[in-house]
Amino acid sequence: MQCVHNLKCVSVSLLLCRQTVNYRSTTLKSVIRKLPKIYSRGVTSYSKPSFEVNTNVAKDVLLFRHDNPKFFLILHVFSLGQFAFWTYLAHFAFTSLKDIPASEDDSLPWWRKINLGDNKFRIGLTLTCLLIAYGILGASWLFTAKSVKFLVLRKGGQDISLVTYGLFGKSRYTTVSLDKVSCEQSRHSAKVQLPLRIKGHWMYFMLDMRGEFTNPRLFDYTAGLRRKIN
Repeated sequence: MQCVHNLKCVSVSLLLCRQTVNYRSTTLKSVIRKLPKIYSRGVTSYSKPSFEVNTNVAKDVLLFRHDNPKFFLILHVFSLGQFAFWTYLAHFAFTSLKDIPASEDDSLPWWRKINLGDNKFRIGLTLTCLLIAYGILGASWLFTAKSVKFLVLRKGGQDISLVTYGLFGKSRYTTVSLDKVSCEQSRHSAKVQLPLRIKGHWMYFMLDMRGEFTNPRLFDYTAGLRRKIN
């Protein structure tokens, strides 16, 4: 009887081991079966590599736009007003200040002892006013000339056109090869202005980040790349 009892215990143990092995095998197969789905979900979260972006466009494609003519019109009117004001002050300083010797009374404040009609003060004030006048006018013109209104990728994907603001609503056009364009900052990290460096042009062209990137992916792989420009 003891032998029969031992045989029954061994059979039960073998049955339990077999069920455990079958359960683990089934679990492992289900996990392996799910792996492709998990892997595919992870892969789809990544963007396509750059070689899959077709930059050889069949027609001109608008990449960026920032149409704000009202602001630049106000800027031009302001700069011309400041230019007129400071040039008038320069004319007044040069023609109206008289050479009158200052009093030597020690009780007077220091500024009452300055003879503004003396040549060094008269010419100095005139040049300072002219410098401010032309500085404001030049800065406003330079800011306008370097602000990009439209950025267009030309047909074939080899050239790019920058449409910038001109004086009083007019537009200026610049077309260059893509290999002469370098974006100095990432589109995602730029907060206010995105600088574009163009070979052969002084200073940067600026893209206002309040504008619209109409084709951001194509921009990132054409004009948005940082290139080494000698």
